[in-house]
Amino acid sequence: MASLSTHVLDTAAGRPAVGLRVTLETVEGTLVKEAVTDADGRVGDLATELPTGEHRLRFDTGAWFARQDLEAFYPEVVVAFTVTDDAHFHVPLLLSPFGYSTYRGS
Repeated sequence: MASLSTHVLDTAAGRPAVGLRVTLETVEGTLVKEAVTDADGRVGDLATELPTGEHRLRFDTGAWFARQDLEAFYPEVVVAFTVTDDAHFHVPLLLSPFGYSTYRGS
């Protein structure tokens, strides 16, 4: 089975997004795991036995920006991705109040 991690960086502030809630869900919307980013903006163990197929990461960006006293355009970011083999999958999120980007990391 595959494994999964994530890393969230606040690119507007130039620092990790500490304390941001992240959920891993099945394509049907069933919760697999919920976690909060650590002091480095990471969740290293979102899944250690992730089956092949489609999954979703949901980042609670609106609540996180509200705790920073910042207004943000996107209340959440949802990243859908497909696990194709038994590798490690790393899905980083680069975040600002009015934009975001993601990619498959290593």
